[in-house]
Amino acid sequence: MQAAHNTSMSTPTATTSPPTVLLTGFDPFGGDSLNPSWLAVETLQGRRIAGHKVVAAQLPTVFGSSLVELARLLREHRPTLVICVGQAGGRAAISLERIAINVNDARIADNAAAQPVDTPVVAGGPAAYFTTLPIKAMLLALQGEGIPAEVSQTAGTFVCNHVFYGLMHHLSTRRGFKRTRGGFVHVPWLPEQGQPSMTTDELVRGLRLLIATALATPEDIAQGAGAIS
Repeated sequence: MQAAHNTSMSTPTATTSPPTVLLTGFDPFGGDSLNPSWLAVETLQGRRIAGHKVVAAQLPTVFGSSLVELARLLREHRPTLVICVGQAGGRAAISLERIAINVNDARIADNAAAQPVDTPVVAGGPAAYFTTLPIKAMLLALQGEGIPAEVSQTAGTFVCNHVFYGLMHHLSTRRGFKRTRGGFVHVPWLPEQGQPSMTTDELVRGLRLLIATALATPEDIAQGAGAIS
């Protein structure tokens, strides 16, 4: 007689992790006790957007160390999308940065008391990189929801630009990241820091929309990409 199969036991099934979106913000700097980029970013930790899991991480506002930590995060999470976020006091809208330049030129010292002047982010690297985020589509999406937004042509020459350039150089030159898209977004102060400002809720709503739009937009509206030599 043939033995009956044990139907109470099920065959284990393999589970796969969802693709990842890496979202970074910075710690406070320049005498501030908070940084809106991190307060907004950390709110989205673990959220699911368009089938992707958001990993939120804080970068130090320090030349060099910020890129070491970013590289570690990229190796660990292998994200399909990376959006680095920083504070831009005095701006009145979420700023979608177009170009990262290969220059460190600090008006103030970073959080490790370093103040590089006219040094390259990456020695021998291209003069600049364009973002690979669909910034025009993202702009329309934000404005369509009544969220103040703009395309910015400069991320400055402080740690924000340092991270933006370092991110794009990593994605462009390291094996396994050619299909990962990335870029940088600046956010205004919070109301308690001064004016103009946006609330944390507005910033979080804007970042969620930016992620969803980027994931749904394979190619931007008349958007270039790659390095500028």
